[in-house]
This record gives sequence, C-alpha cells and structure tokens, in this order.
Amino acid sequence: MRETPLDPREELGLEREQLPRHIAIIMDGNGRWANLRNQPRIHGHIEGAANVREIITHCARLKIDALTLYSFSSENWTRPKKEIDALMDLYVEYLIKEREEIMANDVCLIQAGRRQGLPEAVLRELDTTHSLSKNNKGLKLFLAINYGARDEIVDAVRAIACEVKAGELEPDAIHETCISDRLYTAGAPDPDLLIRTAGEMRISNFLLWQISYAEFYVTDVLWPDFRQADLNDAIRAYANRVRRFGTVLTDVPARESRAKLDK
Repeated sequence: MRETPLDPREELGLEREQLPRHIAIIMDGNGRWANLRNQPRIHGHIEGAANVREIITHCARLKIDALTLYSFSSENWTRPKKEIDALMDLYVEYLIKEREEIMANDVCLIQAGRRQGLPEAVLRELDTTHSLSKNNKGLKLFLAINYGARDEIVDAVRAIACEVKAGELEPDAIHETCISDRLYTAGAPDPDLLIRTAGEMRISNFLLWQISYAEFYVTDVLWPDFRQADLNDAIRAYANRVRRFGTVLTDVPARESRAKLDK
C-alpha cells in the first residue's frame, strides 16, 4: 500500500519550498559497523541494504524529487572477490524483494553508472525494476552502482564527440545543459544536499559535475544506523543555510534565500 505523503510542516517544521529537491547520499560505514560487532563485513552491507528502504520511503513521502544513493563505486572492484560476489548477490536479492515497495511508493528506479562489468543477474533485475517503474511520477531513485564521476564525465564527452562527428551537434552548441543532459542523472535537478555518513570528509569521486553548489552535511553516524530522524536533521540543517550561488545576499534570512534565488 502506498504511504501517505508527509506534511513537512508537521514532520520537520519546514515549508515545502525549504526542502531539497534532490538529495545525494554517500552511504559509508557498513564495514566499520560490522567490525565494531565482530561480524564479517557482508553483515554490515546487509544491514545497510535493509536501511535503504526506510530512507527511500521517507523521501518519497516528503515528495523529494530525486534521491541518488552511492552504493558501489568503480573503485570498489579492488575489494576481495568474496565480498564483491556477496554484494552482487545482495543487489539481486534487494531489487527483487523491494520491487513491490518501489511500485507502491511511485518511485522510478534508474541505474547511475556503467553497465560493463556488472553480472548479468544484476543487470537483469535492474532492467526489470526500471522497466516496471519508469512511468512512475514520484521520487526518481538513482542507484549508483559501478559508478565513478570521472567515468560519467568521460562517457558524456564521448557521447557529445560522437554527435559532433556525425554532424548532429555543432561545437558552438555545447554548453552546460548539453553536458548535464548526457550524465547518468539526466532529467533530475542537481543535488541540493549531499550527505555523507561515517564522518569521512571527502567526495570519493561522486557526482563531481552535479554537486557544484550542493550543501554538504557530514555525520558520524554509520550508514546501517542512519535513520529517518537523522535524515530529518540533515534536511533541517540544509534549510537553515543561506545559499548564495556566487551572488551576494544581504540581510536575507536562511529560510528565504532559496525562494529568492529560485525566482
């Protein structure tokens, strides 16, 4: 059954225009969570995957436009094969298990990342879920699997170069929107809020083009422990910041800054 939409005034004490349109999350800390409990790393990934449902559902109920979850980077292939194989099996299990919930909450799932290298079983379930959910009108969920921001930019440049070579695009017609439209997150607004769990202060090759003006929020909470209340804290922190986008704003309350800049 579809969850009832949340009133941000009641849930967060905020007006809807104060909410981020696009939230991106670097889901970090699964391994540390398991190590602290003397468990294999895969147990941290299992708990982290279980936590994803709560965060997706909460964003859907708040009517956030887009959510991008950094799940498996292109650099993660260097991890032990046993851990990688377990992760790929977990993706297959998750995509099958959560398909009904995705549909119930009007979520559209899109893979962000390269397909090459992913197991056929993972690609099959990604494609099935995307095919079923592509016409949903609610939250756009970008699941970043086999993702690297530099790879993403290279792929966009290659696509543009092919169009120029074919005579379909003039070099003078290449602009920021032209590049954005060829990124994995095409069709979504750039992230307003980037959250990183587990306290690390780095970007880790994530959405380098898209986060030019994102607000950063870092928490020491490990991803398997990151709950709805923690997400609410991040959103409130975002709403209380003054976003200047390179301009000079004087005497503008934090809650009014976004509305002014969006006009």
